[in-house]
Amino acid sequence: MKPIIISVPKVRKYFNDLVPKLYKKHYFGFESDAMQYVINLFADIEENLPNKLMKPAPKYFEKYGKNLYFASFKKNKQTTWYVFFTIHLDETNDTKIFLIRYVSNNHVIAKYL
Repeated sequence: MKPIIISVPKVRKYFNDLVPKLYKKHYFGFESDAMQYVINLFADIEENLPNKLMKPAPKYFEKYGKNLYFASFKKNKQTTWYVFFTIHLDETNDTKIFLIRYVSNNHVIAKYL
């Protein structure tokens, strides 16, 4: 069975708020470009998270959940995104469920990794 990727509400809100934030901070000249960047990032996470190298999250990130793992998504020379998640197994159909609990980038959390 194909793994299931789910995000907690705070993560979904983070992605929704990311578009205007990236645009207002002048990372993109057009809001549509910021939107496309976020859409592509989210699609990359949904499609590739189960296949990424995953490591146990440092203790600092336990505030987002116990037994967290993280994986990285490099989007350009300057920015790598980190996705923190737990893995659950639905034993009824032997499906892995990846519950995304926190997302950030190297500009914000590099010192904790």
